[in-house]
Amino acid sequence: MKTVSNKHDELGKCFAQHLSTMTSAISPKQVDRLWQDIVTRYGEPQRAYHTLNHIEQLLVEFENIKQVLSEPHIIALALYYHDVIYDPTRSDNELKSAEFAIDVLSPYLSTEQCRQIRALIMMTANHQLDTLIDSDKYNDVAYLLDMDLSILGVPWSTYKQYAKAIRQEYKHIADDNYRDGRTAVLQGLLAHPKLYLTDHYYDQLETQARDNIKRELTSLAAL
Repeated sequence: MKTVSNKHDELGKCFAQHLSTMTSAISPKQVDRLWQDIVTRYGEPQRAYHTLNHIEQLLVEFENIKQVLSEPHIIALALYYHDVIYDPTRSDNELKSAEFAIDVLSPYLSTEQCRQIRALIMMTANHQLDTLIDSDKYNDVAYLLDMDLSILGVPWSTYKQYAKAIRQEYKHIADDNYRDGRTAVLQGLLAHPKLYLTDHYYDQLETQARDNIKRELTSLAAL
């Protein structure tokens, strides 16, 4: 069984590989400094779900589909940074994460690369494809958003742990208010004709995800 530090080391090596492939204008020491900042932020005490375990789960998904991406390194960096700023009491976490990513990456990446990463992180806020996105980027963005929602389609026993962790992050909110807010979010998801944008994730996870959401709604109604 992997220790936490070993898992973090593997994630760090993967981060370094993606970033170093995109630019030669960065030293190993600078890469490590960026990575240690990520580790610190994802280890903050207010997090229960939005931790490095979440990033690890996304990178497992990424490894399974990276061959179909046109710009896998851009997608990988967006995954690493998409929740780097996370405060459950705020509603602008994606914006703050996007701004943070661009602030720390702009010394090393091109303006266009930074623009893409920022746009990708912002789209994780509502999981809607930006209508202005380039057609040749559609596939990459669809996979990014589907990976971020892949937790919804896991087996129910795992989903229950996810739902519990989300509740823990919002422990500052009373049960009735949490029930109402979370119910609205979940019903909003169910209202989408498709939760998943790619055939790969739709075929594998759509049915399970909808069943899980309905079961969580039932449990919320009992609060």
